[in-house]
Amino acid sequence: MKLFAVAAFALTTITSFTSTAETLWSDTSATLLQGNHYEVGDNKRTVFTFEHVAGYSWGDSFLFVDRLHSSNGDKETYAEISPRFQISSYKNDFIENIYIATTAEIGDGFTHYLVGLGTKFKIPNFTYFNFNIYHRNNDSARNNQQITLSWELPIGPLIYDGFLDHVIANGDDTSNTNFTSQLKYNIGEHLNLKTKLFVGVEYAYWLNKFGIDGVDEKNLNLLVKYHF
Repeated sequence: MKLFAVAAFALTTITSFTSTAETLWSDTSATLLQGNHYEVGDNKRTVFTFEHVAGYSWGDSFLFVDRLHSSNGDKETYAEISPRFQISSYKNDFIENIYIATTAEIGDGFTHYLVGLGTKFKIPNFTYFNFNIYHRNNDSARNNQQITLSWELPIGPLIYDGFLDHVIANGDDTSNTNFTSQLKYNIGEHLNLKTKLFVGVEYAYWLNKFGIDGVDEKNLNLLVKYHF
């Protein structure tokens, strides 16, 4: 129930903010992940993820809520809300639009706030390739900086998408890099579904996870993702 409560709150926040704005596009999905090589806590976990992404007349937004169930009985909820506000429609052959980029990272007992600048890179064959650079206002550690990339690349009948977060060391924690991507195939069209149903894998390579020196996660998950 907590997963749905957080998801409902996040959606209500975005919806109330955008009630007077034009929605250009949107997508909502639910994902089930199963992996056995998690670090920091139990190795085996099942993760339920709710995602919503949309483009508006003022910019774009992305939010997700993870509900993690570990094989030892531990449970955890984690969410991120990331609206970007367009401040320039500048375009050239390489970039498109400039944004004020913001994120709230909400976990069990902490909330971090990120603010910075973002843009879209125009790279051939990619559906999108986003770049953000943030100043992190951390709840329980010194503030620092973060660079985030996200992308989607069609490869024949497959979709390859993901993100890369690189967080700078801050004196309390070492620098860490989280490179997580998914390779998936839409089986919905073979089942005569009107929406997309993906199956595939997610691979996470997280160097110095949570800023803990020497804790490196290399984690392959089985994936099922349904788009509403």
